[in-house]
Amino acid sequence: MTNRAPGEGEASRFGISVAKARACAGASATARPARMNLSIDDFARGVLAADRAVLGRAISLIESTLPADEAIAQQVLERLLPSTGHSLRIGLTGTPGAGKSTFIDSLGTMLTERGHRIAVLAIDPTSRVSGGSILGDRTRMSRLSNNPHAFVRPSPSGGTLGGIARKTREAMLVCEAAGFDIVLIETVGVGQSETAIADMSDVVVALSIPGAGDELQGIKRGLLELVDVLVVNKAEGDNAAKARTAAAEYTAALRVMRGEGDRSRVAVLTCSALTGDGVWQVFEEVRSRYASLRASGSLEPRRRNQDRHWLRSLLHERLDRLLLDLPGARSAFTDAEAAVLEGRTPPVVAVERVINALRTDLRGESRGY
Repeated sequence: MTNRAPGEGEASRFGISVAKARACAGASATARPARMNLSIDDFARGVLAADRAVLGRAISLIESTLPADEAIAQQVLERLLPSTGHSLRIGLTGTPGAGKSTFIDSLGTMLTERGHRIAVLAIDPTSRVSGGSILGDRTRMSRLSNNPHAFVRPSPSGGTLGGIARKTREAMLVCEAAGFDIVLIETVGVGQSETAIADMSDVVVALSIPGAGDELQGIKRGLLELVDVLVVNKAEGDNAAKARTAAAEYTAALRVMRGEGDRSRVAVLTCSALTGDGVWQVFEEVRSRYASLRASGSLEPRRRNQDRHWLRSLLHERLDRLLLDLPGARSAFTDAEAAVLEGRTPPVVAVERVINALRTDLRGESRGY
């Protein structure tokens, strides 16, 4: 492994700022505040200094649903925002069993050997029965988890649709502020709704495997319309020929689905995350697309559009919570739900009753408000 200062070498080649990464080279020696008394300033300073303990605590703070924690987290994010936006954001999704974690472990190790600092936000599914998550990505990414130039953070999805967790975007910004020049976001696994990854990534990579039956059923159409690089993994041994066949089938299908234009072109590659063959070529394609976005001036508009989607999703989430916070609206919602379930009221009528109650609460006319 190289002994270069983190962020040097390869990072500078595709336009990612490495000034912060160089400054963070000796951050592990930074004095840490008392564990239970971190202020907003402590959080901001610790993250900017790439203090791993403070970084982990900052993400835990952001993921908390306690109102007091949320208020502090918002102020921390505001302090960190000027130091964000300099990383290459890669979204990685794929069919179940496609080897996403093994791929990240292999690619991340190669990247750190070339001077990059890598943050991995790995989303694990949350059980609808127990509410728990396995969070086993540290085990599956054994090399990267023990790499001083990498930060692996598993988070439960919490039942959030889209293959990500509620606070993945905020966690990504914190990692950027800490000087990681590449942020990899690994989704739960492909589903019909798993397109949210495109709303926070510069380049979306989807992994598939050969010989899984109908190839186009493995990755849903909604995602295929958004993916930039499609990779057939496990192309080793007897699977190598099958992988090439699967890649040719994907190429033909994507040509029909997305046309021949350069803007809609999807790169279809094969690799073996187990042996490392072809893994670096995948990153070369990702880097090339990122460089094209920067050169054409498309990167910032893309990210601003993503921020608009983020704003709207947060607004919808907050309105849902507001509905349950206000007594009149909460009561109206409970009554409406019962009326719909009992077949006494159609949903369209019930919704209007809840909205009217919410308006009354907001005017301060509801009893107890």
